[in-house]
Amino acid sequence: MNGYPQIADHGMIGDLQTAALVSGDGTIDWWCTPRFDSPSLFASILDSGRGGHCRLAADVDRADETTVRQLYLPDTAILVTRFMGPGGVGEVADYMEPNTSAMPSGRHRLVRLARVVRGSLPFTFTCRPRFDYGRAPHTLALHDDRSAVFQGAGTNLHLQAAGPITLRPDGEDVVADFTLQAGQTAAIVLTSDSDGDQPVPPVTPDSARDSFETCRDFWHDWLRASRYRGRWRDMVNRSAITLKLLTYAPTGAPIAAATMGLPEQIGGERNWDYRYTWVRDASLSVRALIDLGFVEEAQAFRTWLRERLIVGRASGEPLQIMYRIDGDPLLTEEVLGHLEGYRQSRPVRAGNAAADQLQLDIYGEAADALAQAQEVGGIRGWRSFAKLLDWLADTWDRPDEGIWETRGGRQEFTYSRLMTWVAFDRGIRMATAYSRPADLVRWRSVRDAVFDQIVDRGWNSERQAFVQHYGTDVLDASLLLMPRVGFISPRDPAWLSTLDAIDKELVSDSLVYRYDPAASPDGLRGSEGTFNLCSFLYVEALARAGRLQQARYAFDKMLTYANHVGLFAEEIGPSGEQLGNFPQAFTHLALIAAAIALDEQLEGAAPDGR
Repeated sequence: MNGYPQIADHGMIGDLQTAALVSGDGTIDWWCTPRFDSPSLFASILDSGRGGHCRLAADVDRADETTVRQLYLPDTAILVTRFMGPGGVGEVADYMEPNTSAMPSGRHRLVRLARVVRGSLPFTFTCRPRFDYGRAPHTLALHDDRSAVFQGAGTNLHLQAAGPITLRPDGEDVVADFTLQAGQTAAIVLTSDSDGDQPVPPVTPDSARDSFETCRDFWHDWLRASRYRGRWRDMVNRSAITLKLLTYAPTGAPIAAATMGLPEQIGGERNWDYRYTWVRDASLSVRALIDLGFVEEAQAFRTWLRERLIVGRASGEPLQIMYRIDGDPLLTEEVLGHLEGYRQSRPVRAGNAAADQLQLDIYGEAADALAQAQEVGGIRGWRSFAKLLDWLADTWDRPDEGIWETRGGRQEFTYSRLMTWVAFDRGIRMATAYSRPADLVRWRSVRDAVFDQIVDRGWNSERQAFVQHYGTDVLDASLLLMPRVGFISPRDPAWLSTLDAIDKELVSDSLVYRYDPAASPDGLRGSEGTFNLCSFLYVEALARAGRLQQARYAFDKMLTYANHVGLFAEEIGPSGEQLGNFPQAFTHLALIAAAIALDEQLEGAAPDGR
């Protein structure tokens, strides 16, 4: 549909507090500031008319003779869009200087550098911000032909230019046209400022070059900590950078995705806000980070998680399933009815009402994340964790909404019970290893009771498989985590038959569905694509089961669904298109885990790969 690029037709840039999406034609069509979960300045990806955008691109009349390519500067988060036209070759480099400060900042700089490397190319520039998801008006003050400021909704957006650019007003927006010859460079800097009307330093060619080098050097230095030397280094490095970009530096809290409202089905209602920190997703990322060597990032999240345990909740539940990046538990969901939605996928939601759901599995994922440290936050941290397990010993045996946040009623989900077993297993291990006070007799009793319940009620003898919830024969791809968490051996006959059942029913040419909504109604209309997280979990399960040829083929096929710069959304649609919020942290952490598992198993495999 006109005005909407494919979801996959984007790269992401960010400064570790905010993130923006840049489409393949040089348009910034998503940027929220000063935080990931703030209202947007640019949101044309959700409404091409009202959302706002900023475009910097070659302006070539013969569009059919122009080739556009987008790539990342290797091992960085600098995104380069190249334009190859009849008159020359040019490119636009987009980036944000990383801000690793422990203090949140109200000021964020997005830099756009245009240059021509061969011949001559004309460029066009438009900046049409729309504050507060397009709900708030703004005013324009054009100071001179190189400097302007947009004012609206508690935020100023400063626009500065350097090089042969003359800015001119277009109503309350700004446009420009300019031509660059080979060797010439122009710079445009967008500075969002919610801290007040403070002066913004002028932009010069030298300052633009210095900021580019600073950003490049940061990512090269950061990636040197990676221990990964396996077969898929480019994809693993890109996934690691993506996870870093999706982490809020002041708190260490990772978000699930950079966007909100992107549909799991075009034209459907499964359009959620993923700019928050899920205890589950973030906890599962800890192992991937540690395996890669990024210990500081893993420790920062564990510190954030321990603080949530210590604070607790007034409701009596120690944790809720998700929080804002600063730990705020209030995520009121509202419908932004003025936005038409990506390709008319409505409603567009901000906030997430699933925060109020009961999902008991989060306690297992949290325990697993904490157990991977040598301590859990000193005496105070241990007491909070032990108190959680004492509470869970009394409350674990309840129906809940499950890992997939279904809105069709609570069930006794097998995955929730699985992670309850993990919570007690990890707690017992930590108490024993570090000689911490704990009610070990009771914890062991509950752990064993959960194990017996899963085996007795979560196993379906007719399907010869573990199933989604008790009393059903429906399969669920979340159970692909059973071997990883140590509940069952990856080559146990009961697990292999479960893997066979999943392969037969939920797998489509290496792509894996979460579950079958027709067989297990989830309270929502429409359908969804295959789930990328599950597809990579499937690869890992195959590898650890010794099915290496099948695992490697499935993994390599999955990599073909990555977009042009190596990013994944949440799902893959029926035509191979990417669907859902983008890029998805869950997908990239599972990619890392699958690559590591494959490398480990292939190292010990026979020459024929078995």
